[in-house]
Amino acid sequence: MLTVNSITNGVVIDHIKAGLGYRIYQLLDLAKSPYSVALLMNVSSAKEGKKDILKIEQAGELDYSILSLLDPQITINEIKDEQVVNKYKVQFPNEVYDFIKCKNPRCISNHQNIKQHFHLMNPKTVIYRCHYCDNLYKCGGQEC
Repeated sequence: MLTVNSITNGVVIDHIKAGLGYRIYQLLDLAKSPYSVALLMNVSSAKEGKKDILKIEQAGELDYSILSLLDPQITINEIKDEQVVNKYKVQFPNEVYDFIKCKNPRCISNHQNIKQHFHLMNPKTVIYRCHYCDNLYKCGGQEC
């Protein structure tokens, strides 16, 4: 059995759907960060069967909201002095840039050098609207 030490101060990203941990690692650009990072994959879980976990020592200001578009069940645990001081689920961001790609072939974002830009229209059903052409997209999980 593999043992990974607890972190003194930082963040634990927990309840990541098995297999998505590395994608989240890339999305947060942790390879270029100065933080110590542990990526645990296919960890046994009573609730989920298998899950991934990311431990980030001394994590600075990272935006975790985009993670909800990959897996809305992700939990962020803020750690201080080896204790969980804050635990929360990631919320869907109100605006998303360059993560969702507009599927409308006539959308200006597909023909000019501009960022893809979407607005959250309905947080309950996770519907996003393209800023440029108003096309709607349902997100949540890996559906975006």
